[in-house]
Amino acid sequence: MKIYKSKIDWWLGLPLLYPIFLSITSIIEGKWFGYLILASIILLVIFTSKSTKYIINENLLTIKSLFVVNTKIDISTIRKIEKTSSILSSPALSMDRIAIRYNKFDEIYISPKEKQLFIDELLKINPNIEIKL
Repeated sequence: MKIYKSKIDWWLGLPLLYPIFLSITSIIEGKWFGYLILASIILLVIFTSKSTKYIINENLLTIKSLFVVNTKIDISTIRKIEKTSSILSSPALSMDRIAIRYNKFDEIYISPKEKQLFIDELLKINPNIEIKL
């Protein structure tokens, strides 16, 4: 079993700046809910970054993420892997993404940190995958 973590873009945290600013302002003003907001943001960031991973085990690719139901893909059904910059919601924490096309019409976008190692591992199992990077 091989586990690949998601690449994480630093700017994904930008939308959190305003709630962090509000929570710090509340804390300075002595309001207790500022601590609650700040703790929630920190936990969200930790759980999201730690939970997004891609697991290759025998002939199965399992994609795990906090916000997406675990997806299991039979590697033999993968037809194509190509570079994408799609902004569609996906279990990817970076815009440096790849699209995995499998079955007849299914696709998913992911962002493994070690992209080439990840693709090489898939090719060992299914050498017929078309690669377009």
